[in-house]
Amino acid sequence: MPKLVLVRHGQSLWNQENRFTGWIDVPLTAQGEQEARNAGERLRGLKLDVAYTSALKRAARTLDIILATIPLDLPIISDKALNERDYGDLSGLNKDEMRAKYGEEQVHVWRRSFDVRPPGGEALKDTAERTLPFFERAIMGDIRQGKNVLVAAHGNSNRSIVMGLENMSPDAIVALELATGVPRIYDLDTSGAVLNVSMD
Repeated sequence: MPKLVLVRHGQSLWNQENRFTGWIDVPLTAQGEQEARNAGERLRGLKLDVAYTSALKRAARTLDIILATIPLDLPIISDKALNERDYGDLSGLNKDEMRAKYGEEQVHVWRRSFDVRPPGGEALKDTAERTLPFFERAIMGDIRQGKNVLVAAHGNSNRSIVMGLENMSPDAIVALELATGVPRIYDLDTSGAVLNVSMD
């Protein structure tokens, strides 16, 4: 029974500063590095065969810390298909300042609707359209071979994967919060059907 472990990266500098981050390559905070170590401790003893991460350093660093904590030396595949949602013109801007400027409701729509894009950016629907084909081709390719897979990525790319795995509606998936540094562990069959899910 293959396992899939999804981990959102640890707290980043711009998470801490309440900024829209998207594809901007910001580092982890000290708290974020500790969250990654905590994730590694939770996964200690779990057999893993391969790891995936995005092309952004906050996810790659989270993965490195997890693997060093366990410790494990795994093949690592990095791909921008797993990058965070691109927030476009909002990238780098403070969320509270944007609420003051555009109103709570508009910022909520930009952040949490399934198919409304922020100016110059991606909706969650767009993120899913690049994440899910890569997931199906590459990650599920490993699952079908019976491998246990660790994915260290982002709130929205992981949300896209969860939506596909758990057959969640657009309304349900935008309401799902994935905490930083908390593993979500799936037991799958080799067709990719979910047998069990736990937040460890």
